[in-house]
Amino acid sequence: MKQGAQDGAAVPGFELVVVSYHSRPQIDGLLSGLPAELPLVIVDNAGGRDGLPELVATRPNTRYLNGGGNGFAKAANLGARSTSYEYVIFVNPDARPTSANLDVLVGTLVDEPTLASSAATMVSAEGEVEIGTGGWEPTLKRAVIHAVGLHKLLPEAGLFARPRPYLPLSVEWTTGACMAVRVSTFIGLGCFDEQFYVYNEDVAFGRAVREKNLLQALRTDVLVPHAAGGSGAPSREMLRLRGASMARYVSQHNSPATAGLIRLSLAIGYLTRVAEQLVARNRPRAMEHFSYVLGVVTGRASVAGKAVIS
Repeated sequence: MKQGAQDGAAVPGFELVVVSYHSRPQIDGLLSGLPAELPLVIVDNAGGRDGLPELVATRPNTRYLNGGGNGFAKAANLGARSTSYEYVIFVNPDARPTSANLDVLVGTLVDEPTLASSAATMVSAEGEVEIGTGGWEPTLKRAVIHAVGLHKLLPEAGLFARPRPYLPLSVEWTTGACMAVRVSTFIGLGCFDEQFYVYNEDVAFGRAVREKNLLQALRTDVLVPHAAGGSGAPSREMLRLRGASMARYVSQHNSPATAGLIRLSLAIGYLTRVAEQLVARNRPRAMEHFSYVLGVVTGRASVAGKAVIS
């Protein structure tokens, strides 16, 4: 698979799909770096409470959809299913791609018809590649390696990838933070699995891709900054969601015994992280790790008091 830039051929039209949940400041930052005429749909899970309908009214080629507050997967699917374009790019409000980045992602799909998606590599504001920009199927072995911290020494043996820039890396799923898809392929694969409110819908999509003998591209030469904080949801709430989503996914695709061991391994690993942060007197971070433990152990999580995974 080619990692370099496209050969100069015109990139077909595409639409950005941005899912928002109290994310107006982040969306303002995203749009400030992109052409005003770029086709865009904002799927709002906060019911217009932060002025997104008014923002959309000021921009050409921009649509507003009410996501109904039912999570990322449903909102992203709504945006993709309603587009008139052949390609869409899912972009998180806190991602900061350039127009050139977006063109490369779509151009990759045009050049490689066996690809189901093409994703950017997400980096911090300082340029450091983020862990979780892609990854592998959560097996027991990989979960144990991640839980005990060995993924730092064996970066391709754990759950989540942290690729080195410009070096190709084969992964089994890619993050939807900045990911292009051919709409017909995306819909044919069933879109994102809507039983996942947020998190693991990308892992489930990767599984669907592999089952159809298709591929996903992680473009390690397309480095997209990730700003801090993508929505208005509290971090502890999101960490519990992350744990509960992982619990649901592994329980669906493993025997009860194996799923239980995966969840136990992750719980023990994150309890160790809780202890480390308490020793370091970083109680807020310790409580975030503990929220993940609660999610992965109970398989339950809520948003603004509403149960979304149970």
